[in-house]
Amino acid sequence: MRKLGSAAALAAVVAVCVVNALGTVQLPAWRQGLFLVLLVAAYLHGRRLPQSHGPWILAAGPVAGLVVMAVVEFSEGTTVVLCTLVFVALPWTIGRFRGQQAALVAAQRQRVEALERERESVEEKARLRERARIASDMHDSLGHDLALIALRAGALELSQGLSEADREAAAALRSQAVEATDRLRGTVAMLRGGAAPVSPHEEGVEALVERAREAGLDVRLSSAPVRGDQDVQWAVRRIVKEALTNAARHAPGAPVDVEIEDGGGVVGVVVSNELREGELPGAPAMTGGSGLAGLAERVRLLGGALRAGEEGGRFVVAARLPVEEDR
Repeated sequence: MRKLGSAAALAAVVAVCVVNALGTVQLPAWRQGLFLVLLVAAYLHGRRLPQSHGPWILAAGPVAGLVVMAVVEFSEGTTVVLCTLVFVALPWTIGRFRGQQAALVAAQRQRVEALERERESVEEKARLRERARIASDMHDSLGHDLALIALRAGALELSQGLSEADREAAAALRSQAVEATDRLRGTVAMLRGGAAPVSPHEEGVEALVERAREAGLDVRLSSAPVRGDQDVQWAVRRIVKEALTNAARHAPGAPVDVEIEDGGGVVGVVVSNELREGELPGAPAMTGGSGLAGLAERVRLLGGALRAGEEGGRFVVAARLPVEEDR
């Protein structure tokens, strides 16, 4: 339908031009302006509208001029032919050329964008391959070390002269080394593009605290059920885990308080521990390293905020994460 309409419009322009070209001995101003209007209309038709038998329709103008030459008057027919060529055929051809040129430029631009996307895809695949290679190297290196740790812990567990408490500690060390190896294997599988484990190794806050207590950390937990999506719950677990790891590393033996509150559309997490004697407040060892820095960025992306530092003689890791209220 659009092509038929375009053909009809072009035929109307040719017809008006033919009629307006008759009797041009004393041409009034409005008919002179009509030629300019026909010129613009022909150019826009060739530039923007789809082509449907365009050359054949344009040929109707000169044919009409030849008929006028033969039947009416030679000069009148000549005027019709010239006016049709100058005010319709020529601008339509120029418009058609410009339209095709614009289409070629657009196609070239799309081609360049497609090539750019393809290049980015190739680079991303190369990064993924390199990441998988690094993961494989990490698995070979750390997996070997963890296997040796588990082996030595098992040998220590079976050695003579150990107390029951020492034997249980050796068994726990062996179990944790085996568990860490399994986690490493699952992580490497995901980095290689494999499916995620059916049961991901993500403990709840209570399990994290209980495991820290079994390792000898004095932890007091005050927790409320955490709402929110998986990203929020993941962030809460990682904040508690990172803070407990820092406390065990930098303030061994110091009591640690873990408080989780959920209310008012915000989940609050506060983990604090006493500063050990000899440690300077705000010292680099107490900043949490890159672990808390990465968590701070993750919390920021979730719309929250995280701070870590010395407050009133204690090292405090505190975060606030927004959650959607139940309607």
